Amino acid sequence: MRVKDMLPDGNFEVIEAKNGLEGFNLINTEHPNLIMLDFLLPKMSGWEVYQEIQKRPELKAIPLVLMSGRKEEVTEKLPEPFEEFSFIEKPFDQKQLINAIKEAMAKAKKYSQTLPTQSIPGRTVDTTGDPMAAEIVALQSKVNALQGEIEVLRKQMGQLVSFVKQKLK
Repeated sequence: MRVKDMLPDGNFEVIEAKNGLEGFNLINTEHPNLIMLDFLLPKMSGWEVYQEIQKRPELKAIPLVLMSGRKEEVTEKLPEPFEEFSFIEKPFDQKQLINAIKEAMAKAKKYSQTLPTQSIPGRTVDTTGDPMAAEIVALQSKVNALQGEIEVLRKQMGQLVSFVKQKLK
């Protein structure tokens, strides 16, 4: 709540998670414009969430502010300089938070500009100069992931229907 209260007034929605697993699931479903991640979290640590984010280019392109009260634990796993995210050490004030967010956005923009040209069915999109093109690629990735999940659910539903039919015989 303290971090949420420090954010400047604006027309945006803050989505909060109680633990790392819930947070990672929200990242996957909501595809936020900014991720603020505590390094020490229950169920799935911030380190584990970070590792999962790094595996997926569409998530890696989202600005990330990593925060912790124990910087030494972060630097054990992720040596400085932090190139893919902004780090802020607790406790921090509003000015430090805003600067960390700006830094994270700049780092994410730099990363997005290094993404290669990506193919979307029916056309090719060059993501190196157009932020909208990068967003289109990210959205298409999300659509592809959802289609994969739908296929898995269809298969599971088919198995369930077969099982029920066998039990009814």
